[in-house]
Amino acid sequence: MAISSDCLNHLNRVLICATDMTSTPVSKSVMLDVEVDRSLLDVLYRGRLMELRDRAETEGLSKSGSVEVLRARLIQNLVLGEIDLSWEGIQSLTHKEAGAVLKVFGIKSSGSHKERRQRLWLHLNFDSRRLSVEHLADIERDELHELCLRLELPLTGTRTVLMGHVAGVLTSQGRGWGRIKRSLWRSGIPDASKQAPKAEDIEDAKEILEVEAVDHGSFGKASPVAVLEDARDSIVKDVDKSDPEAQGALLTIGARVEELERMIGSILRGHSGTWGSAEEGLLLRLAERRGWPLESEEVCSRVISVATNIAESKGASIGEGVRSRVDAAATMSRVRKRMEYAETLIEDD
Repeated sequence: MAISSDCLNHLNRVLICATDMTSTPVSKSVMLDVEVDRSLLDVLYRGRLMELRDRAETEGLSKSGSVEVLRARLIQNLVLGEIDLSWEGIQSLTHKEAGAVLKVFGIKSSGSHKERRQRLWLHLNFDSRRLSVEHLADIERDELHELCLRLELPLTGTRTVLMGHVAGVLTSQGRGWGRIKRSLWRSGIPDASKQAPKAEDIEDAKEILEVEAVDHGSFGKASPVAVLEDARDSIVKDVDKSDPEAQGALLTIGARVEELERMIGSILRGHSGTWGSAEEGLLLRLAERRGWPLESEEVCSRVISVATNIAESKGASIGEGVRSRVDAAATMSRVRKRMEYAETLIEDD
């Protein structure tokens, strides 16, 4: 399937941008000739899970998937929407064009022509944490056959043979797909932040300032110690099973549960006691403004889950937008047990 001349011209301009974005700062004169929206791409590179979900909802795109799956979907549709990135379209890309597209997605762009095509298709169609060598044993033969077809691998042989073919590709690709380069989600594109702030960013800043200045009122009353202890335990639960970076972030946030509880109280006061997806997003932005380590999807998800339980314990009205809640009944049961235990200690004294 051939790419139209308009798409090829667009891709050539993308190549100029992609070559410079991940290395040295790009001069303003070069970037003016590029059709890729650097500001948008920078936002998508640095966006957290809730921010990307909000963006997807605004654009009418699916909000499902991990933060990296969502990021890839947004880049594909909003930044590279003019380029055919179906399997057939990927096959028609030249070696140089495939490298350019991979750079825009913020992932490894080196390798042979075939390796680039494989990596791009994997990045656009799978979650790297779910499609791994360890999970291949759970995949049926027909699915393995389809994977072999899309990855340009031999199609004959038993299920075990097909599984071996796919495992070989996943092993050779390693961490080259499924997650953007660390420098991009930490710092974004050089100089992109020098552009004028958007209206929605200004509104976000105003809302954060209003929440920080609000009188806590009834929701500002400190939660019982048992609630705070349960929240701390939930944040650091099974922390040894997380990657080192997430471990450090979870331990840091676990030591700041009291601050988390106060932020939740402020948000509830400013939002009439309602807790939903909008309040979740505001909490993450507020925490980021205070320097909390929220780069990991796992960390964000756990903070939101714990925050929802704290909000519920404060008597908040839980909205339909909440999707990451811990079992509220189990949480309240744990809290009650802690409080009963504390009462027995008091009686013994």
